Amino acid sequence: MSSKVTPYKDSELNKKQQVTQMFDNISKEYDGLNRVISFGIDIKWRNKVVDIVAQSKPDRILDIATGTGDLAISLAKTNAKEIIGLDISDGMLEVGRKKITHKKLDDRISMVIGDSEHLPFEDDSFDAITVAFGVRNFETLEKGLAEILRVLKPDGVFVILETSVPVKAPFKQGYTFYTKYILPTIGKLFSNDQSAYTYLCESASVFPYGEVLNNILRKIGFINVQDMPQTLGVATIYTATKK
Repeated sequence: MSSKVTPYKDSELNKKQQVTQMFDNISKEYDGLNRVISFGIDIKWRNKVVDIVAQSKPDRILDIATGTGDLAISLAKTNAKEIIGLDISDGMLEVGRKKITHKKLDDRISMVIGDSEHLPFEDDSFDAITVAFGVRNFETLEKGLAEILRVLKPDGVFVILETSVPVKAPFKQGYTFYTKYILPTIGKLFSNDQSAYTYLCESASVFPYGEVLNNILRKIGFINVQDMPQTLGVATIYTATKK
């Protein structure tokens, strides 16, 4: 579903290659512009993800599509011994590495370049896996989720934070107007890649959410799947475990 939306309409590259190029292009501006676009609420959502993960007392955490490492850094609060942030964009990772060094967390957090659909880890490797605003960028959603299930330990926790669409009026109409007109305009004014924020809005609007995504997770093999809408439904936290 989401694979039909790509950042660059006229590009001959596949979605994965386009997403890599896009995030490399916007890596230096991403953090600041993201705070503006989300009004800073994304920090609150990430903190909720950290609280959920902390309940399982994990020793080893994988944060997929880590970007500039915001969630990976926040996950240090869980006292996990090792946190790996994986992303396909080296530009985003480089920004994240500088933040990690600044916070003196190099001994606990490592940033590695990698493909979410071909994870470079053994089976049953992680106590917890997180993805914040990244699953909709997977070229093949089911393949990425199957890889996550493979490297998650039995009884391990998997947490997704992703955009969703409010279902109640007038919030649904307000969200549609904001994401269709306001957000892309802000992106065009302040970004050096005008297509990037248009793509981010379009990909969010067509990505499966709520019970639809729950059922995809169950089909892949996850159990105890739950969804928790955030801030009137503009984002949703999903939790699941492995048998």
